[in-house]
Amino acid sequence: MNPSIRKTYNASFTGEKYQSFLNALSEGLSSPIPFRVAETPVFLTDDFRDRLITAGEDIITTILQPGFKDLTERAIPEKWRVANENAHPHFIALDFGVCKDEAGNIVPKLIELQGFPSLFGFQVKMSDEFSANFDIPGNQTVYFNGLDRNDYIELLRKTIVGDCNPEEVVVMDVDAFHQKTYVDFFQTLKLIGTPVIELSDLQQDGDDLYYQHNGKKQRIKRIYNRLIFDEIETDARIFDKVVDVRQPLNVEWITHPNWFYRISKFTMPYLQGEYVPITQFVHQLKEIPADLDNYVLKPLFSFAGQGVIIDVTEDDIKNIKDPENWILQEKVNYEPVVEAPDGGVKAEIRLLYLWPDGDEKPTLAINLARLSRGKMIGVRYNKDFDWVGGTIAFMSEGEFETSISGMRQI
Repeated sequence: MNPSIRKTYNASFTGEKYQSFLNALSEGLSSPIPFRVAETPVFLTDDFRDRLITAGEDIITTILQPGFKDLTERAIPEKWRVANENAHPHFIALDFGVCKDEAGNIVPKLIELQGFPSLFGFQVKMSDEFSANFDIPGNQTVYFNGLDRNDYIELLRKTIVGDCNPEEVVVMDVDAFHQKTYVDFFQTLKLIGTPVIELSDLQQDGDDLYYQHNGKKQRIKRIYNRLIFDEIETDARIFDKVVDVRQPLNVEWITHPNWFYRISKFTMPYLQGEYVPITQFVHQLKEIPADLDNYVLKPLFSFAGQGVIIDVTEDDIKNIKDPENWILQEKVNYEPVVEAPDGGVKAEIRLLYLWPDGDEKPTLAINLARLSRGKMIGVRYNKDFDWVGGTIAFMSEGEFETSISGMRQI
C-alpha cells in the first residue's frame, strides 16, 4: 500500500473528521448506516493496482469464453431458475485478498466472485465524502479505465436504465427499505432516478408487471434486481403471496437472477492463474489433502460468508451430505498491509465491472474495499474493532486502453 499517502493521512486523522464523514454518509437516511464504515480508505501503489487489473482480466477472459453458460448450468438450483435469461451479466464483482507471495511481493488473491450488483451507488458517495472530509491528494481516484465521476454515473445509468425512463426501471428487493444495502438503493435513486420497491409491491397483469408510482399504476420495463433467493427460501409458499418472478414476464432483468449462480463460488474450480487459489469441488476430490489447515470449506449456495468452515477437519468433509455443492479452497492468508495507528489491518479489494447491453465486454469501473482484524473480512465479523469495515481504495490516476479481455494500465 502507498506508504507516503498513508503516513500523511494517519497524521492528520481526527475523530471529529471521522464523525463528520459518517454524518455526511448518512445524510438523507432515516437512520445511521447499519454496518461499520472504516476510518480510512485504502491507498494502492501503482504496482498493486496493475496486479489487480491483470488478475481481473484473467478471470473476465474465462467468463467471456464460448461455452461458459453450458459449463455453469448445474450452478442454478432448479427451484430458483428464472425464465428469459439474457446473454451476459450486467454486473461482475471480483473479491481479492491482499496477500504476500513467496518472494515478499504484495499480491492479490481471488477470494470469491459474483454475477450480481454490489454497492455501485454508495461507493460514489463514499468517495465524495472521503475527499470532502479528509486530505486525499488530488491525483487519487477510485475509478478505473480513465473514468471520472460523471463518466461513471453515465455508465451506471446506461447499464441500469438503458433506453427506458427512470420510472420504468425499479430497484427491487425483498423488504428493501430494511436491508443493510438500502444505503446503496438510496444513493442509486439520487444518482440515476430509479425508484425503490419491494417484492410485494409488484403487480401482474397478464405478462406485464406494474407498481404504484405517484398514485398511478406504472409499467415496469426493467428490474434492477437486488433480490437474493436465499433470503426468501425459508418461506416455502412465498410465491403464493407475491408475484412469481420465475415465470416468463415482459420485463428485462438487470442483471438476470441466474447470473448470481453462474458467476459465483461455483466458477472457482474452473479458474487458474497465479492470482487464483487452488479450488476443487468436494465430490471430485481424489483424496482429502493431508494439510487441511491450508484449506477452507465453502458451501456453493450461501452468501456473506455464511456456512464457511475455516478450520477444516476430515470429518467436516466426510459428513457433507451434498459434496457436489461444496468446494475445498486453498486458504488465502491476508497480509496486514493497511497501517492503522495501533498496527496493521488486513484488506480485501472488490473490483466492480459494469456491462451495459450493446457493449462487447464488461468495463472495470470502480471498487469497494473491506478492512478486517478478524479471521473473516465481512463487517459482521469485526463488530468490536476500529479501523475496520467497509471502505474504498484510492489509486493514482492514469490512462487506460481496452484489450479484448479487459483493462490494462499503460
